Amino acid sequence: MTAIDLDTTKLEAEQIFQRKRLIGFGLPAVIFAYLVYIFFAFDLAGLAGRANVDNAKTLTSDIWSYKVHVTRNNRSGDISYAVEGERKGTYPDGERPAWVSGDDVITIDLGADHIVRYLPDNRTEIDVPGFPLIEVQAEGRTLTSNLPDDLPDWISASDRRIGITTDEGRITLTGARTEIFNYFAGWELFWFTLDSPYHGQGISTILFGERLDPTRSNIAGAVSDWWNNKMWRHKDVAWAIGETILMAFLGTMGAAMVALPLAFLAAKKFSPIMVLRAATRRLFDFVRGVDALIWTVVLARAFGPGPLTGSLAILITDTGTFGKTFSEALENVDQKQIEGISSTGAKPLQRYRFGVIPQVVPVLLAQVLYFLESNTRSATIIGAITGGGIGLMLTQAIQTQKDWEEVAYYIVLIILMVMFMDWFSGWLRSKLIGRKD
Repeated sequence: MTAIDLDTTKLEAEQIFQRKRLIGFGLPAVIFAYLVYIFFAFDLAGLAGRANVDNAKTLTSDIWSYKVHVTRNNRSGDISYAVEGERKGTYPDGERPAWVSGDDVITIDLGADHIVRYLPDNRTEIDVPGFPLIEVQAEGRTLTSNLPDDLPDWISASDRRIGITTDEGRITLTGARTEIFNYFAGWELFWFTLDSPYHGQGISTILFGERLDPTRSNIAGAVSDWWNNKMWRHKDVAWAIGETILMAFLGTMGAAMVALPLAFLAAKKFSPIMVLRAATRRLFDFVRGVDALIWTVVLARAFGPGPLTGSLAILITDTGTFGKTFSEALENVDQKQIEGISSTGAKPLQRYRFGVIPQVVPVLLAQVLYFLESNTRSATIIGAITGGGIGLMLTQAIQTQKDWEEVAYYIVLIILMVMFMDWFSGWLRSKLIGRKD
């Protein structure tokens, strides 16, 4: 090798090493610059400052617990007891929780020596261990209390509102009413509401005990009261899940039926006219290029909210995706099988039916069943926009910011629904196209 060749090789090697060094230092620098851009563009510092940690803790605790409201109307003096503060969860007249006692002076025992007393003349006493007795007087719209100027973090106070948050519960006082929230673990009234004769009864009593309702058997009455539970709305939830699955099914299957004949027009082997092929492919690009959520908003203006709108949105979007997938599958069919069918004197439709379709059926079914499972999740979000299905109920529960145990309930049902659709699509796939060992 000559000296010139050695110099050239050395120069090329140095250039290669130089490029590698630039990549080694430049790539991390680009990633770091991008992260810095994200930090300022998305205002992460401001987002952290606006975060309400206390509200997040309260909402998180509501997921796995429930609260009983003890409310005094400071104008009328009436006291009500209600689970989650809802009219549907109000205790019947003459009944109240076991941790509330007294007549003239209503004593609420929150546990761990946290005591609240409703006194006459709209006066309230709050006894928290380790803190002086709190006394509050409601007069019109204003509150008068003996709270010191230097308040701990768990007390917020003004002349119109006082809020006290402890590990045992929360107390809110205004001129109009005084309200106590006592928390307990679990989902109360999930099976039966307070007005049901089966509330508080064990399963053995319902199955084998004496009849609790003289007009119906225990099992029939228990099933009916659970199904028509006014707080948890099990019947409405079941109907909403059915709407969501139906929305996904109609959209997916409708898209497959529309996309299959169009796929023949987009496949080069079956559509020799280039203009027709290009137009069909651009149609697929257009309908799948617009997300299903955008189609949902557009179609809602034309057809109004409802499951039909969501089904059409899924159908339009998946038609483009299926059309592209099906056309690619048609491009890869074995021509010899088609020629064998043609040699028998089969007509064009027969050649497609017996020579083409059997080859692409496994691919078509696999894609359709996968999208059926995926669209079950998408239908939840679409339902929140179009006003149908479990997605609407989930959105309503989130917006109220008080029924987060229902939010958890709906999320659990959505996960179970997706798991079921995953199992069902896998089972159906194995039955239709078999499993690979």
